[in-house]
Amino acid sequence: MHIDLKNLVSISEANQNFSKVARMVDENGAAVILKNNTPRYVLIDYNKLQEDTETDQESLEDVAARILQRHRKAFEELAK
Repeated sequence: MHIDLKNLVSISEANQNFSKVARMVDENGAAVILKNNTPRYVLIDYNKLQEDTETDQESLEDVAARILQRHRKAFEELAK
């Protein structure tokens, strides 16, 4: 996930003006909330989260298939 550093918001501002942070997420896809001037939380659009999760899951399945194919003989031996 790519976070634009222009979307930094202090935790006190997020607490006092959540609607502004929500608009920022609507416009830019994400906001980083700082606590003690350190990035601590990320608020992202739910649909973006689902897209990223599905992409990550597909990648995981591809990696698993590649590992299984590469070491198929070893797995067959272990299955005996």
